[in-house]
Amino acid sequence: MNRIADDLGTKSISKLILKQAIPASIGILVMSINMIVDTIFVGRWIGVMAIAAITVVLPIAFLISSIGMGVGIGGSSIISRALGANKADKAFEVFGNQISLTIGLSVLFVLFGKFFCLPILQLFGANGDIVIPATEYFHVIILGVPFLAFAMMGNPVIRAVGKPNYAMFTMILPAIANILLDVVFIKFMNLGMYGAGLATSISYAVSGLFILWFFLSKNTELKIVPKYFKFNYSILKEIVSLGGVTVVRQGTISVLVIILNYTLFKYGGEISIAIYGIINRVMMFALFPVLGVTQGFLPIAGYNYGANDSKRVKETIRTSIQFGTAIATVIFIGIMLFPNELVSVFTEDRELLNLTPNALIIAFLATPVITTQLIGAAYFQAAGKALPALLLTLLKQGIFLIPLVFVLPRFYGVNGVWMSFPIADILSTVVTYAYLKREVKLNLN
Repeated sequence: MNRIADDLGTKSISKLILKQAIPASIGILVMSINMIVDTIFVGRWIGVMAIAAITVVLPIAFLISSIGMGVGIGGSSIISRALGANKADKAFEVFGNQISLTIGLSVLFVLFGKFFCLPILQLFGANGDIVIPATEYFHVIILGVPFLAFAMMGNPVIRAVGKPNYAMFTMILPAIANILLDVVFIKFMNLGMYGAGLATSISYAVSGLFILWFFLSKNTELKIVPKYFKFNYSILKEIVSLGGVTVVRQGTISVLVIILNYTLFKYGGEISIAIYGIINRVMMFALFPVLGVTQGFLPIAGYNYGANDSKRVKETIRTSIQFGTAIATVIFIGIMLFPNELVSVFTEDRELLNLTPNALIIAFLATPVITTQLIGAAYFQAAGKALPALLLTLLKQGIFLIPLVFVLPRFYGVNGVWMSFPIADILSTVVTYAYLKREVKLNLN
């Protein structure tokens, strides 16, 4: 692992960010295209209620699988810092504990989801005509969630050991599988929502099995070693404290989805939930390079923080924010210029075509400023500072967006929901900037 240490500790920060961010961005792009194509297929081949059903169900699946994401990000932070401090044995032990924790918890939560399917769906906003397709989709997709959790755990670890190209493939392969299987199961076999769920579930398995192959292959120095599966409670505590940030964030997003779906249904009916489904897909697709920069930032900042190289940590923060802000500004301009064209990709429904572009423009108004908030929260997670990482991570969705979604629709109707997004972006960015500036001044000089 010394070669990895040499790379992350000595090479140009700009080159390292590009090396990490480009594969991460490509992976997120392909995954986002997959989500968009999935939405297009179900919208055109099944119907508008199918889009609404997916909008309700997927946050539940991602909430369960976020256990793996949390364990992966928390553990990879420890691994990056261990590599920076030249403690390879600790990296192995952390990884073994990550595997055991992810498998155990994800299976437990999947069983819970199967037994309490209808109450969970209703809690997440499956009302009216959405209930039947959502139930059919949920029962199939839940079976693939343990594979998704394992993939989400392994992906940040792959980046932490300096193999960003393989991390990219963990997102590309299942996306390709899902698109191909959608065509087979929905278009040709006419399996409807069951086919859509089956395609997604199999694609999750493809991703998880690729992760398993990677850590059993000769392509990585960090291996799956059964003797490290036994829990080390000091390591578990550190993984949970850092990974809990991601789980709580995803939990907050899930609570937000519940509130959004209920609010949208109250003020605009099922059609408003379908509008949000399209906006959410555009967000995932449009912001892929900004999210790629954030993912690329984590292992570089974590390694150099572990090596006590404050100068390189500060340079990593500054360069990542500059890259991400430039990209986000270009994205913002594109969305402002072509909202109608973006919406028409998803649907031919006249009502959706009339209502969605304006909502899309409002929701993306603060896009140029979001990178500072993302990098600020990611820095504290990379540095192993769980509490500030948690607080900054919750700023947008939890502290600002949820109250805004409660309040603004009372005055502006369904437009109040869309207005909540840019307001929350601006407020969370201002707070994060102030907190990050203070941290740099006190601890990185």
